[in-house]
Amino acid sequence: MKLVGISCLLLFCLLGINFSAFASTTQLDLTANTLGFICIAIFVVAYTLVMLEEKLHMRKSKPVLVAAGLIWILIGAYYIEQGMPDATEYAFRHNLLEFAELMLFLLVAMTYINALEERRLFDSLRAWMVRKEFNYKTLFWLTGFLSFFISPIADNLTTALLMCAVIMKVAEGDKKFINLSCINIVVAANAGGAFSPFGDITTLMVWQAGMVKFNEFFVLLIPSIANYVVPAAIMSLFVPNKKPSASCESVELKRGALRILTLFLLTVATAVMCHSLLHLPPVLGMMMGLGYLQFFGYFLRVTLPGSLARKMAMAEREGDKERLKKLGSVVPFDVFSKVSRAEWDTLLFFYGIVMCVGGLGFLGYLNLMSHILYGGWSATGANVFLGVISAVIDNIPVMFAVLSMQPEMSHGQWLLITLTAGVGGSLLSIGSAAGVALMGQARGNYTFFGHLKWTPVIALGYAASIVVHLWLNADLFEIYG
Repeated sequence: MKLVGISCLLLFCLLGINFSAFASTTQLDLTANTLGFICIAIFVVAYTLVMLEEKLHMRKSKPVLVAAGLIWILIGAYYIEQGMPDATEYAFRHNLLEFAELMLFLLVAMTYINALEERRLFDSLRAWMVRKEFNYKTLFWLTGFLSFFISPIADNLTTALLMCAVIMKVAEGDKKFINLSCINIVVAANAGGAFSPFGDITTLMVWQAGMVKFNEFFVLLIPSIANYVVPAAIMSLFVPNKKPSASCESVELKRGALRILTLFLLTVATAVMCHSLLHLPPVLGMMMGLGYLQFFGYFLRVTLPGSLARKMAMAEREGDKERLKKLGSVVPFDVFSKVSRAEWDTLLFFYGIVMCVGGLGFLGYLNLMSHILYGGWSATGANVFLGVISAVIDNIPVMFAVLSMQPEMSHGQWLLITLTAGVGGSLLSIGSAAGVALMGQARGNYTFFGHLKWTPVIALGYAASIVVHLWLNADLFEIYG
């Protein structure tokens, strides 16, 4: 398995960024130069360490940050020798700007999700599902469909962790059901994230690059449903006919939870309007939305004493000592504490990947791989292949490289690579952030080989989603095929 992964990585790491604005006059072709081979080797070593994250217990951002620095230092030194220092500076700043826009966008989204988690919105949903005493088969389908429809808003990683917590709670000790349910959740979360700009980093990249408009993502809804329903229907046949023990767990939402959810939806709407109506980067709307949350946080802090006084008076009248104790431990809402809880390892990993791939692209490997994939193959074959590759290599560099190459493709093909890069990671447990996270959360219950056993079934869903997209959206493939 590792040999296959490394082989695919050696092939894919040749992909890079197309600095079309200035490449024709200032970019040197170093694909056959020793410098190029050294930079590829650095990236391969770094990404191998990323793939071994679970075994080494070393965060994935560390090796790519070092690799990015080494690659650009080597490139900068070579270009200075050639008397062209400005070219590398411009190229690096170009990459940094692209990363900064995406990072700030993701940072705001993560802050809102952390705020909703702290206000116990997700805990409340989990407790409701546990109290309903659903049987295993109902729970299997319910967690799957919720994963599918929540991930377009809350992202696939957060959604998968939430649903996994439900499964772990109600089926504690039942390894077979937990493993099957976790696979179902990963497939559903990745499929749901594929038809929304907010469902995955790759879809966000496609939207921000202007390749697909906000409303156009929704033509992938039915192909995404096919991607999930086909394997889920087969796996459900193996779900035991059991019912978990009852639970009376009750969770009370913290003050402002639903209003924060409303502000999050308003933030998303602001970002969409900035991009669609004003042709401004979506990050402008997201950062404005962070201001919404900050103002609301100020309101919660200012009005906290009065709110506590009213609730404590009510609890004293009712003689509810437990509630009095909880109210006594309430702390003011702090927006910046939610920012600090963002997935900084993921954001830094994203920086390292953008800069590494950007450096390799600047060396000239873009044209080589563009000719191999989109010149020698059909666009459909290349996009399907890259989706499978994203199960071994993170889909972020896959999508970033394709966006940077900007091959001549029809609109349907851009939607196809968006779909395949989003759902291809479901083929392996290590193929998506959701899968990797659940292997940690359900350690010992959901494993790499437990997922691998169902890969042929998941592949049927992958193939079904492609066929459905090619059939339903055939009119979108008419330009370049």
